[in-house]
Amino acid sequence: MRRTPQRAAVLEILGRCREFVSAQELHALLTGLGSTVGLTTVYRALRELDRAGLVDIVRDESGERLYLRRPTDEHRHYLICRRCGRSRPVDARAVEAWAERLAENTGFAELEHTLELSGVCRPCRRPPGGMPDGGAAAGR
Repeated sequence: MRRTPQRAAVLEILGRCREFVSAQELHALLTGLGSTVGLTTVYRALRELDRAGLVDIVRDESGERLYLRRPTDEHRHYLICRRCGRSRPVDARAVEAWAERLAENTGFAELEHTLELSGVCRPCRRPPGGMPDGGAAAGR
């Protein structure tokens, strides 16, 4: 991947994000810091960063792609909160092993896969000023 100032700026700001962000959110962060990088350039940079294996991508409920800088060279899977968007990496060795076996058994090479897991995180299950769902107040 050719390193351009625009890609470097996108990667740097993306590296500061602790949760997945959309291309539009990333663009807003960049422009908020005075960058003149255009939205089209952000999309192009994200596509190249994806091809280079430098970002993880998930889709939100509407199907929009969300991006997070990959902390390692390793493909990762995440559990995403449907309410607040909080993400948490999960141990998916069983999924990776299954994908490898599937490739071997079918004769396919360079197998790629996407596993999307979503739920509602603990803070989002807690009503304002109340007990978490399923707590003692619910009789459990």
